[in-house]
Amino acid sequence: MKSQRLQRTLKRAIDVTVAVTILTVCSPLLACVAMLIRWRLGRPMLFRQQRSGLHGRPFFLYKFRTMTDARQPDGTLKPDAERITALGRFLRNTSIDELPQLWNVLRGEMSLVGPRPLLMEYLDRYTPEESRRHDVKPGITGWAQVSGRNAISWEQKFELDVWYVDHWTLALDWLILLKTALKVLKREGICAGTYATMPEFLGSAKADYTLGEAPAALQTTLTRSAT
Repeated sequence: MKSQRLQRTLKRAIDVTVAVTILTVCSPLLACVAMLIRWRLGRPMLFRQQRSGLHGRPFFLYKFRTMTDARQPDGTLKPDAERITALGRFLRNTSIDELPQLWNVLRGEMSLVGPRPLLMEYLDRYTPEESRRHDVKPGITGWAQVSGRNAISWEQKFELDVWYVDHWTLALDWLILLKTALKVLKREGICAGTYATMPEFLGSAKADYTLGEAPAALQTTLTRSAT
C-alpha cells in the first residue's frame, strides 16, 4: 500500500515536471499554432468541452481547434470529415492539437498517462466493468491509444483501459509514453475507418469482462511487441 501511494506521488510529480517543461520549451510553437488557427479559422483558437474525469467528475478539456463550424441547411453541424481543415488534419496527425491538455495536467484534472477522457453523456452507457476506467485520472495518452488509437473499437479501448487500471505501475507509464512517441512519429491510428474521428459510443451490449484476464486486444498487442 505504501509503495502504491509513493508511486502515485511520483506520478503526480512527473506529470507536473513534464508538463511545465514541455509548455516552456514549446511556448513559441504554441503561440504560432494559435496565430495560425486565428488566421485560418478565427476565434476561438481553443476547443473547450466538458469531459468525465476521475470517478466521473466533470471538467473542461482543452485542445487546439481543428474544425470549422460549418452547418447543414437545418442548422446542425456538418459531419466531422467535412469540417476538419488541412491545418486541423496536420495538427491531429502530429498530435499538436493535444498540447493544451498539459494545462489540464497542471490543474490536476488529468495525467500524462491514463484512459482518455470521454463525453459526460457516455457515463450511463458503460457496463459496470467499463466504468472502472474512471478509477484513475484520465490521460493525454493511454494503453488504448498506443494499442490502436482510433483504429480499434470502443469495446477494445475499454478493455485496454480497465486492464491499465488493474495493472498500473510507473514502469508501464514510461512504456506507454515511449510507444506514444513512436505512434506520433508513424502517424498511426488517427482515423477510425471512414470517420475523421471515432463515431459516437452508443453503449456496449457485451457482458462484463472477466476480472484479472488480459483482454484479447491486449494479448495481440503484447504478442506483436514481443516479435
